[in-house]
Amino acid sequence: MGESSALQAILYDRGSLRLLDQRKLPLEEVYIDVKDSTDGWNAISDMVVRGAPAIAIAAALSLAVEVFDQDFTSTPAEAASFISKKLEYLVSSRPTAVNLSDAATKLQSLVSRTAETAKDAKLIFQVFIEAAETMLVDDVADNKAIGSHGAKFLQLQLGSSKNISVLTHCNTGSLATAGYGTALGVIRALHSGGVLEKAFCTETRPFNQGSRLTAFELVHEKIPATLIADSAAAALMNNGQVQAVIVGADRIAANGDTANKIGTYNLSISAKHHGVQFYVAAPVTSIDLSLPSGKEIVIEERSPKELLNSEGGLGKQVAASGISVWNPAFDVTPANLITAIITEKGVITKSDPDGTFDIEDFIKAAK
Repeated sequence: MGESSALQAILYDRGSLRLLDQRKLPLEEVYIDVKDSTDGWNAISDMVVRGAPAIAIAAALSLAVEVFDQDFTSTPAEAASFISKKLEYLVSSRPTAVNLSDAATKLQSLVSRTAETAKDAKLIFQVFIEAAETMLVDDVADNKAIGSHGAKFLQLQLGSSKNISVLTHCNTGSLATAGYGTALGVIRALHSGGVLEKAFCTETRPFNQGSRLTAFELVHEKIPATLIADSAAAALMNNGQVQAVIVGADRIAANGDTANKIGTYNLSISAKHHGVQFYVAAPVTSIDLSLPSGKEIVIEERSPKELLNSEGGLGKQVAASGISVWNPAFDVTPANLITAIITEKGVITKSDPDGTFDIEDFIKAAK
């Protein structure tokens, strides 16, 4: 299932799940078998699969594989409880990505409602499996809608230019989703529309998702692209080489404050200073209306080894022994530094360029 014409991080057929081991890219394309929720938890925690949409889908599908053809003789209510507890366990693998907790909550509600009238525990598992599979299909369609909305909006904002160059951070493409991508989906849509001059991607240290994954995707898709060091972004903007920055999001607060890969905040400040538009592209499942602002977003800290060793912690030691490390996986970009938020439902804008977003009203109107 998914989109066969693009790179795929997730290969799924009912009862079988294989995940592309993104730690080995770009030099090796190796898939690992995921047979249950424990395998899914480990794959997410160890960064075999990453990207907020892909994490949610991989988690749900790992449990779908576990319950496929499972010999479960208890009641429907017990089956629903079994799934609910497994989903809570999976959410603990990457707490910052709201897509995962959002998907878990919706799936828990679904199986709970189904259990109220079901006569067979197997029906609970069947309903869950079908819902998890729908997530995989819907994500590709949502990403294409994000790409279309984003490309049209950027052309409108930039005067329908045919030489748009953009900078992106981390990886937000087919490898971070079920296919096509969010921020990279906008870049893909600009390219297919013939208006993209060049895409610039950062290394995205310390795990190098940009140099290992985004660069890999851009080359694979034959999109004109250039890799830069994270620290070169301000100089690139100062030289007038980019008109916009497009990034993804792991969580968006009600006011539009956005948590994304560490280094995003730096880019937003540089963009503001240089008059470069700054866009966030993400599905509405990345929006968490329960959080008034980014101050309430829990920021995950990664292993010190990612800084102490090369290859994002997988290679040789490069730092002095005994040095302490602070390695947050994400930072929060304030809404006043964001030009607009691009979703599958449309583009969220604000009346005051330096203000916040009325996301709640946008979501109500989009339903």
